[in-house]
Amino acid sequence: MTSLSDEDLPQLQQEVQRLLGRCMLRLQQYERLIKVLVAHHSLSGPIHDLEQIRTARIDGAARKTLGSLVGELIGSYVVADEIRPPEDAMIESPETPDGFAIHMAVHLPVADFARVECELKELVDLRNNLVHHFIDQHNIGSVDGCRGAQDALVTAYSRIDQHLAQLQDWAEDMQKVRQAVAEAMQSQAVIDCFINGISSDGTVNWFAAGIVSALREAFEALVRDGWAPLAEAEKWITERHPEQLPTKYGCQSWRQVVHKAPDLELRYFVIDGERSAFYRPQTPPPKLR
Repeated sequence: MTSLSDEDLPQLQQEVQRLLGRCMLRLQQYERLIKVLVAHHSLSGPIHDLEQIRTARIDGAARKTLGSLVGELIGSYVVADEIRPPEDAMIESPETPDGFAIHMAVHLPVADFARVECELKELVDLRNNLVHHFIDQHNIGSVDGCRGAQDALVTAYSRIDQHLAQLQDWAEDMQKVRQAVAEAMQSQAVIDCFINGISSDGTVNWFAAGIVSALREAFEALVRDGWAPLAEAEKWITERHPEQLPTKYGCQSWRQVVHKAPDLELRYFVIDGERSAFYRPQTPPPKLR
């Protein structure tokens, strides 16, 4: 059996490059997936701003380093049983009346959580060594250095692959929970509660009521001198949100809706000899001339 000589060095160096590139590609797959978990496992805020909040979380995760992503994942999505109750997904009590909050997590026994936390930190160190220090640690200008580098890269790829498989399992679990939550959100009871602000006993959270949100939209479209005509707002909403009707909220008229909404104000003005109803948000803009 012949031993490797310096003449074989270029071939060995190419193999080192191939193995290093393979590790880098696997790490990029890992980083892409962990960004999805960090961005989507938790969502909270005003109901009608959730899409913008979700987009902001995705953009924020996209700019984080692997170390930051792992730091956010641990203790938030991957948690010890003693830190949080053992539900897979929790719809939490929001801090504001028109808010919504949901949090998904993987719960591990305390010992397993400690082990996973340590392993993930080791993965970050492994990634940083491959990117920043590999040449310093392995002399690929020699045959022996190349052979040692190859062994290290094969081991590194195996570790990265194990972590990716674990992350894929977590992502699959999260997707199942998200799908279940999405299906539940399609039920009329959930739509009434979280979109329209109507609880199961018929009481209305007017801060979160869909009809009040529609009135706010109409106000922005129709406002003149600080007030919007209620009759025009009714027509505007009927065209764009036909499902939003006063009777759904136990009201007989749009004027009654505005009366009940604590953040809307109703006032009557005489315009061209006719008394008409106008409304505005509670923050007073200039009066109608």
